[in-house]
Amino acid sequence: MKVEQQITQTLGKTIARYRKLAGLTQAEVAEHLGIGIDAVSRMERGSIVINVVRLFELATLFNCDVADLVTESSPRITDQLLYLNKLIKALPLNDRNELIFLIKQLIEWKNNHH
Repeated sequence: MKVEQQITQTLGKTIARYRKLAGLTQAEVAEHLGIGIDAVSRMERGSIVINVVRLFELATLFNCDVADLVTESSPRITDQLLYLNKLIKALPLNDRNELIFLIKQLIEWKNNHH
């Protein structure tokens, strides 16, 4: 799979998740954006590349930052680390330590089975 296709599919899943968190249907998003429901569906499936203006419209609609949509969808390690940091910092210290331990174990297991 090409990198562009991976990015658009991951971004689409992120958009779908934020839409659901905002309590919106695809029809409501389509109405707000002035597009068809099929276009929203294609965005969420990653069938179309979303332009920057549309990202800003979606972020406004979902009441989130554009960076939230992009960072969660990025294949870049620095963006992935930012996203993990956002997730982990909400946890208490003991849970963070346990999660780090589990991640280390998972990485060791993956390295030994490839």
